Amino acid sequence: MRERRRDIEAVKGVAILLVVFGHLVARQDPAGVEWYEPLRRAVYAFHMPLFLYLSGLVAIHSGFLHRRRVELPALAAARARRLLLPFFALGVLIVLGKYAAMHVMHVDNPPSGLWSGLLALVWDTGHSPAISIWYLFVLFVVSLGSAAILNGRLARLPWLLAASLMLFWIPAPAFIYLDRLAMFAPFFLLGACAGATGTRWEIWLDRFWPWAMALFLIVLAGVAARPVGPVLAQKTVLLLTGSISLPAIHGCLRNLRSIALQTIFLRLGRYSFMIYLFNTSFIGLAKGVLLLAWNWDGTHFLGFAPALMAAGLMGPMAAKRYAFSRIPRLERMTD
Repeated sequence: MRERRRDIEAVKGVAILLVVFGHLVARQDPAGVEWYEPLRRAVYAFHMPLFLYLSGLVAIHSGFLHRRRVELPALAAARARRLLLPFFALGVLIVLGKYAAMHVMHVDNPPSGLWSGLLALVWDTGHSPAISIWYLFVLFVVSLGSAAILNGRLARLPWLLAASLMLFWIPAPAFIYLDRLAMFAPFFLLGACAGATGTRWEIWLDRFWPWAMALFLIVLAGVAARPVGPVLAQKTVLLLTGSISLPAIHGCLRNLRSIALQTIFLRLGRYSFMIYLFNTSFIGLAKGVLLLAWNWDGTHFLGFAPALMAAGLMGPMAAKRYAFSRIPRLERMTD
């Protein structure tokens, strides 16, 4: 694997670790646990911008955004197989699984009904029981839309980024993921712009990442210290914290000296797509079983948290290695 690919894989590993941490608690917080919510608030201020940035980088490095409009039908078909097929397949399974399980155990974000839950996957997406997989749908739209607009001309990227930043501030409804598309498209395009500069971006990262990291930690401490108010303030925090996190975390991982940490992050990065798809299912199952015998309030959460982290990370990795690897179609779909 080339060095450029290794650092991207390592950042994916860190990003998916943060995703799982943010999914430990869904709707109802455990009582008497004051430390988790500030940490989750800080994580949510940058972890998905980081994923979209990586997706933009990969879209450049793979040549996806170099393609012409005449190739769009083939690109759309490939993107649909890669993103929409697992989105719909897993979304339907999540809704069906939650609808069945909600009658016998605790279920986070259950569907109000079977049909309404299925419809919310693609329409009333603010109430989707499978909201955790929104990234797949948004990435399909933003990547294919960017390719169509650029038509292989990367010189248009700064203008497309500027347009996305204007749309970022316009309120969008929580239907067909329009709100998340407007909110996260700029980070995909930031990654694409960074990738389009080639080695100049990497040279800048290696030189200035410590300064970016220092600023990032200061901003992150402020986010953790107090809740963010109105929607406009939340968007400001997301744009500021998310943007600063990109050079801070990417630069740090490019210059990480610990072989042990590199190995861990690279392994998580390799399985990141599988973990993203199934972490909430394994967390929800583990949580439902544990809550049948214990509550997770107060100090009990100190035992729940590592158990749920292990379920969210190791469960999908084990499923990939011991089950999906035996079925070529599923193996390719979850790579």
